[in-house]
Amino acid sequence: MSEKLARYGQPMHTAMKRIEIVEVGPRDGLQNEPDVVPTDIKVELIKRLLAAGVRRLEAASFVNPKKVPQMADAEEVLKALPRLADVVYIGLVLNRRGFERALAAGCGEIGMVVVASDTFNRRNQGVSTEESVAAWLDIAAAARAAKVRTQVTVSSAFGCPFEGEIAPERVVELARRVAEGGPHELALADTIGAAVPSQVTELVGRVRAALPGLPLRCHFHNTRNTGIANAYAALEAGVGVLDASLGGIGGCPFAPAAAGNIPTEDLLYMLERMGLQTGIDLGSLIECSRWLQAQMSRPAPGMLAKAGPFPRPRAAGVEPP
Repeated sequence: MSEKLARYGQPMHTAMKRIEIVEVGPRDGLQNEPDVVPTDIKVELIKRLLAAGVRRLEAASFVNPKKVPQMADAEEVLKALPRLADVVYIGLVLNRRGFERALAAGCGEIGMVVVASDTFNRRNQGVSTEESVAAWLDIAAAARAAKVRTQVTVSSAFGCPFEGEIAPERVVELARRVAEGGPHELALADTIGAAVPSQVTELVGRVRAALPGLPLRCHFHNTRNTGIANAYAALEAGVGVLDASLGGIGGCPFAPAAAGNIPTEDLLYMLERMGLQTGIDLGSLIECSRWLQAQMSRPAPGMLAKAGPFPRPRAAGVEPP
């Protein structure tokens, strides 16, 4: 790993004091739930996340409701949310129609996904990767005209459930092409949870070298229990923004066996113990996770809501054994 870091750039986590967490639970987390979550529960979830200190989150996706029924109430959710000067609500879109819906709903940021695997892109979005790139460039231009910031994700960057391994060169070339749209940020997503830390180090380094100055974000699923390790590798490689989902809920309706994102509270625990700041309160986030699990009537994959923080607070006057 040290040779790759020397080749693609020195680790930067020691120089960073603040890491941004983008909460994706309300969108990526809930989209794979078997039962449709009521709108008022979604709104309450987002309000609780805001109270915990989350300031940037995926509020909904503006996609075909027949394909993703959980997101059919995207406009209703956005309409019910408080408008705060320091909060950014992201609307995920896959085409121009979705962009226009998200813009009309008042999303402060537009997120677009382009899949590195053509097979997966067709299954997820109904078009080829090339067509998604063209759609993204069109959306990016329209968003600039509307003065709305945009970001784009290269999905399945570390592996595809249908095509298998994805060559890093393919991802770098795709990143170059979507960067032509002028996004304020580019994300690399491990959609099926196939990545290991050495892959993350190499791919982030390659993309940073190809697109110096473009902020990078990483999005990890925990299908094979490597998500937190991959998040750490991303920090080491200089990534300052990480996606996470409260409780670790979620998955992808179009990817077989894909588990949820890394749990937000588990990630936050690691970052805090490393001395990095996020602006999010860990205790409040744990309570938020427990509340969500009560609404779902089942436990979530995240570990911290079960174990609690460390060290545990002691009751007044009680000495440890």
